[in-house]
Amino acid sequence: MKISPNVKKILSYYESDNAGTKTNLARILMHGKLGGTGKMVILPVDQGFEHGPDRSFAINPVAYNPHYHFELAIEAGLNAYAAPLGMIEAGADTFAGQIPTILKVNSSNSLHNGGTAPHQATTASIKDALRLGCSAIGFTIYPGSDAAFDMFEEITALSEEAKANGLAVVVWSYPRGGDLSKIGETAMDICAYATHIAALLGAHIIKVKPPTQALENLEAIKVYEKLKIPMNTLEERVKHVMKTAFDGRRIVVFSGGNAKGEQEIYDEIRQIYKGGSNGSIIGRNTFQRPKEEALKMLENIIKIYQGK
Repeated sequence: MKISPNVKKILSYYESDNAGTKTNLARILMHGKLGGTGKMVILPVDQGFEHGPDRSFAINPVAYNPHYHFELAIEAGLNAYAAPLGMIEAGADTFAGQIPTILKVNSSNSLHNGGTAPHQATTASIKDALRLGCSAIGFTIYPGSDAAFDMFEEITALSEEAKANGLAVVVWSYPRGGDLSKIGETAMDICAYATHIAALLGAHIIKVKPPTQALENLEAIKVYEKLKIPMNTLEERVKHVMKTAFDGRRIVVFSGGNAKGEQEIYDEIRQIYKGGSNGSIIGRNTFQRPKEEALKMLENIIKIYQGK
């Protein structure tokens, strides 16, 4: 595998990591149709855990089959596929070596009301990730939650073990709980803060939601207003989020969010691309559509990240 100049530059930002971890990062960055560009599109399928199987898959029944998601990610030419333990175990042998995988090692479920302290249970181990040939682990944190400090300690321990064993670390950083309002969960200042926290916790790849124009924290609002930080467009907001990721020295990808129309998805991703993001991690907006429609959509999303 020949490493492109773009990927070499990104890898140089991770100054403390061993050859194994950098190799696994390179596998993700060099794989698929965006391989070598420094951009990535990842398929995440943890919604069965988070929202339930029927809310996630009934609209497209073939998606109940774990093999379907491997096939979708491979045929679309994506950089990686992320899922909880059972989903990856169900296709690990059939699809071995065909696409980099990210083992989601903690999960929640919508039957549990976390209140002000939303949390996730650890549902897989570093040994599982190594056994299954994964390139990385994925872990969700909820900055703002009354349980946030426990989650920070959990990912710190898991990250140390993962890196020692040559795995990369992906952190889903979703502000939630505590005194945060629903609007505040995706507010500009909160999304930027969540990105920076994930970087400080040692994430190689950070997953956040696209930030809105809202502002939540009163002290942060003073700074935004005084310095006139640009945030009128999604492109401007993404640029600022990338700034908070160590001035763009950490990989940041943005989630696809709730189901939406094709044109709305493309318009959003164009802004995310123009803002300098490393890419998208998009699940429900693809696997809930018929396969041919999903493949066409992913092809168009990849073209956007190719600058076409």
